[in-house]
Amino acid sequence: MALIGSFQDNFNDNVIGPNWGNSYGGVSETGGKARIPCVAGVFAGYQTAKDWTLAGSSAFVQLPLAAAANGASTEAQTAFNIIQATAGTFLAININTVAGTIRFENNVGYTDGSAVSLTYNSSTHAWLRIRETGGNVLWDTSTDGSTWTNRRTLATPAWVTNSVNAVAVELLSWRNNGTTNYAEFDNFNTAASSAAVHFMSASLTADGALGSALTPSAVLGASLEASTSLDASVTLAAVLSAELAADATLGAQTDAAARDDLTPLIGQPQSGWTVSPPWI
Repeated sequence: MALIGSFQDNFNDNVIGPNWGNSYGGVSETGGKARIPCVAGVFAGYQTAKDWTLAGSSAFVQLPLAAAANGASTEAQTAFNIIQATAGTFLAININTVAGTIRFENNVGYTDGSAVSLTYNSSTHAWLRIRETGGNVLWDTSTDGSTWTNRRTLATPAWVTNSVNAVAVELLSWRNNGTTNYAEFDNFNTAASSAAVHFMSASLTADGALGSALTPSAVLGASLEASTSLDASVTLAAVLSAELAADATLGAQTDAAARDDLTPLIGQPQSGWTVSPPWI
């Protein structure tokens, strides 16, 4: 079918996708995660068809919740497996919360006497990865799905190279006894959740001076060419010369009263007056 690294599922639609067609044991997709019951004596798991290739590829998954011990006496398992046609021959990262261990396994006949075992820590081992590159199989863990720590490296088993379009992914849980609970897996071959956007509210109160960063502005030279037609209304101003000619008769009006009937009276000078000719 394809390299196993090309298959992705973030489990956000709450529907078990068709690529997990071999799933079993009452698994469900709930709350955006692959939920796998951990029931006494009952295996349950998400499982693809044996249509994929691990050689030259990688498979990783987030483990938000490993199945808790809940009264199991020996095993409460949560496992990430790469399986193939021969039963019992598979690669695994196996967590047992009863023993508090995480094991990195190359199983043949369901066992690996050389498995690397560490103390399980849900934060340190929050992401699990199995990959094949350069003639080696590597088992890795991560706190964030971005920075990985190698936990085991082994020369690639022949079946990994030979199993072209013949391996499957299995996400499994099982317990030997105790109370039923479940394991949850998320973000298979995708770290989408680590890039989530979170919206938060806050009440802000502040007195102070506000400063702003300057944004440089560049002024670029450009040669602009344009053709256009301009229309404008025109106001005309004219200075006109004119020659004026006029004939006029000027007249003056005098007192129309007749003055030829006036009689001057000449009398004797009175004292205190200075007499001048013609009265002398």
